[in-house]
Amino acid sequence: MGKPIRVLVVDDSALVRQTLVDILNSAPDITVMAAVGDPLVAAEKMREQIPDVITLDIEMPRMDGLTFLRKLMAQHPIPVVICSSLALDGDETTFRAFEYGAVEIITKPKLGTKQFLEESRIRIVDAVRAAAQAKVRAVSSASPIKVAPKLDADVMLAKGQPGNFNLRTTEKVVLVGASTGGTEALLTFLSALPMDCPAIAVVQHMPEHFTAAFAKRLDGVCRINVKEAQDNDTLLRGQALIAPGSRHMLLKRSGTRYYVEVKDGPLVSRHRPSVDVLFRSGARYAGKNAVGVIMTGMGDDGAKGMREMFDAGSYTIAQDEASCVVFGMPQEAIKHGGVHKVMPLTAIAAEIVRACKD
Repeated sequence: MGKPIRVLVVDDSALVRQTLVDILNSAPDITVMAAVGDPLVAAEKMREQIPDVITLDIEMPRMDGLTFLRKLMAQHPIPVVICSSLALDGDETTFRAFEYGAVEIITKPKLGTKQFLEESRIRIVDAVRAAAQAKVRAVSSASPIKVAPKLDADVMLAKGQPGNFNLRTTEKVVLVGASTGGTEALLTFLSALPMDCPAIAVVQHMPEHFTAAFAKRLDGVCRINVKEAQDNDTLLRGQALIAPGSRHMLLKRSGTRYYVEVKDGPLVSRHRPSVDVLFRSGARYAGKNAVGVIMTGMGDDGAKGMREMFDAGSYTIAQDEASCVVFGMPQEAIKHGGVHKVMPLTAIAAEIVRACKD
């Protein structure tokens, strides 16, 4: 094992600081170099030692997190994970955090069930690991945590052959998966699509209460309609459905109608929503009528599902390394042999339009 990832925790709540320190120090490849109560103290600590990753609250005394983030990314870019309660739908500050250079946003851990606390550990540790590998743009030794087994899409949808439907359809559907760096990647991709583009379903790893505002933001800048998916929503041309945070989304079919099923369930490939769940359902219910796209992100969620789509006759695309913030997910999909074409982010929209005309 190489050098541990050094993390600087910045949060005005002593309880949250201690919780984050305990979670991060429990991971064998992460160490917290300091935990401080505001950005000005953080700046002093950084004069002594530069962290690999910073976790940062938004609302703090003396200097808010966004102001600190903006100054930091202009003077000394370091991967930043925003750790916020994100209690309000439509909170514009979360989008500004991404624009200013944050690579990930996670919800603060809170008192709750054992499952919630364990899932918080997984998400926080994975977010820090992803941030440590991210390409940012310029503008203690504790026992390892016992993580629940990494589940695959079997827990939501058993493996099987593509469905045999009596009513044939030539209508295409596009299934997209993304994680770290995906919010800006999706903005680039969706805003480049024409109004009559094929129906699109998107899984972007993000917290609960954030996806509705994210969809609304995209809807305001794209020519196509974008909305947070609800159970039984029909997939329509010129529209993208965004999976709700903390819920899985599956593609389903009734006759010639494609629609989505939104449901609870355990973490799959360490995520909920999971790209693997969406892609497997695409292989099952759309097969040759589906196009799969895997974008920037840490880990391997979507790699197995994309291979299943590939085997079912779907056309599959991976974002290339040069345009990814983190190349993990596309790279794993390529390794699994499930990718027809690797291409820059800015070329994917045109390729989707071309592929769906064939």
